[in-house]
Amino acid sequence: MARFIFITGGVVSSLGKGLMAASLAALLQARGYRVRIRKFDPYLNVDPGTMSPYQHGEVYVTDDGAETDLDLGHYERFTGVPSRQSDNVTSGRIYQQIIARERKGDYLGATVQVIPHVTDAIKAFARTDTEDLDFVLCEIGGTVGDIESLPFIEAIRQLRNDLGRGQSCFVHVTLVPYIAAAGELKTKPTQHSVRDLTALGIQPDVLVCRCERELPQSERAKIALFCNVRPEAVIPALDARSIYGVPLQYHAEGLDEEVLLAFGIEPGAKPDLARWSRIIERLGNPEGDVTIGVVGKYVGLPDAYKSLHEALVHGGIANQVKVNIRWLDAELFEGSEGDVVSNLEPLHGILVPGGFGERGSEGKIASVKFARERGVPYFGICLGMQMACIEGARNTAGIAAASTTEFGPTDEPVVGLITEWMTAEGLQQREAGGDLGGTMRLGAYPATLAGNSRAASIYGATHIFERHRHRYEVNTHYRDALERGGLYFSGTSPDGTLPEIVERPDHPWFVGVQFHPELKSKPFDPHPLFASFIEAAVRQSRLV
Repeated sequence: MARFIFITGGVVSSLGKGLMAASLAALLQARGYRVRIRKFDPYLNVDPGTMSPYQHGEVYVTDDGAETDLDLGHYERFTGVPSRQSDNVTSGRIYQQIIARERKGDYLGATVQVIPHVTDAIKAFARTDTEDLDFVLCEIGGTVGDIESLPFIEAIRQLRNDLGRGQSCFVHVTLVPYIAAAGELKTKPTQHSVRDLTALGIQPDVLVCRCERELPQSERAKIALFCNVRPEAVIPALDARSIYGVPLQYHAEGLDEEVLLAFGIEPGAKPDLARWSRIIERLGNPEGDVTIGVVGKYVGLPDAYKSLHEALVHGGIANQVKVNIRWLDAELFEGSEGDVVSNLEPLHGILVPGGFGERGSEGKIASVKFARERGVPYFGICLGMQMACIEGARNTAGIAAASTTEFGPTDEPVVGLITEWMTAEGLQQREAGGDLGGTMRLGAYPATLAGNSRAASIYGATHIFERHRHRYEVNTHYRDALERGGLYFSGTSPDGTLPEIVERPDHPWFVGVQFHPELKSKPFDPHPLFASFIEAAVRQSRLV
């Protein structure tokens, strides 16, 4: 029977609960335990799929097609365990299911209430698909005291009783701020946060205290005394130079041992952390550096491209170089050509990521043109591939009016709305003007690669599975014209109807993909496309 670790947060948001959960899971995994991590999000959106990246950061997509919180990316990158639709739930999804059942009469005339109906649904979600696991880690979004998170807090309080003695553990992440004027770390916010949590019926077993200075033993003892935990269970969490050093840091502070002791499990032998030590060694001792320009729409919020950022770092790990990322607003390049040249000329590689909407599109196309003409390694992802096709159509295939129907009516729809495609469940169909939420081509799909292509050489295979999130596709009616212009379709869906990868064989490194390879990259297993892209950037750096 799986044991449950419930992770809550207090005082302020952005304390790193997701990173802590991922690190703890990695430590337990390094001890030989089977783990899975789940995220409870209190907001009323059914999922984050329709939310602006400025509101929520990136949307992480699972193999089975769920649009989820970006923390699930941390979970996968740290454990290598593929996330599933059952690993993320929101208040909106819970209420949607309950109201649908009420409309069908499933509650047999009973009054539908938060307790027990909402809390029962949350508990059922937490316990779904937990067979053959040793530990299930459940992160509760938001902070203790938020009105919207109260049903989740109540549900996990009830779950402790349902699971029985020794089957659950509560970890509370809180803040110990440093007041410069007083020259002191202050424990009172932590005390108040634990008091609020205790008032809701939950006594934490372990406290993780985010702080920017070393937490003295005297302060740890004070927190332990007022918060009713053992001093050893007060775990300092200082900032790390790299997020991949966090598991090692938490282990050094005893987090994994204290969690096991909370279950009555003797920690035993030390975990095998060689994987993480090798990663930190490579990050700390690069043999050089490269500069990659990311030309995007949401560059003002790095979390909008969280998985992309990490995948570029992983590409650096694979090549033992430091990757310097320059976040460039695509709108900067919609003025003079001089702006394009001055910003892109110093770069060793150019990447145009996914996105939605017309804003900045001409700047992205200008970036593609620069990379093509100057021989700079270019990597286009999702919209970045589509922009590469439009640029190729306009400038090498002679189709001056080439555009995409995503931006409005066009006489030359090189990119258009995809209205149907095949899945394992059968034919999927969509209509223009339909609902936006959950209606894209989502999740992992197969692709077939041409055996003589750069893509097949990079993957070392001709059959791949990659994750998608888009509703527009490159129009294959333009394939012949584009290939005559030098843009080769090297990967397609198995039936040949949907383009998946394009590349320019006469270019040092020019690849566009319709899917999102960054979602499957890990520090200990860098995605081959990112490893190859950074390798090309290293070669480019020697030419500049």
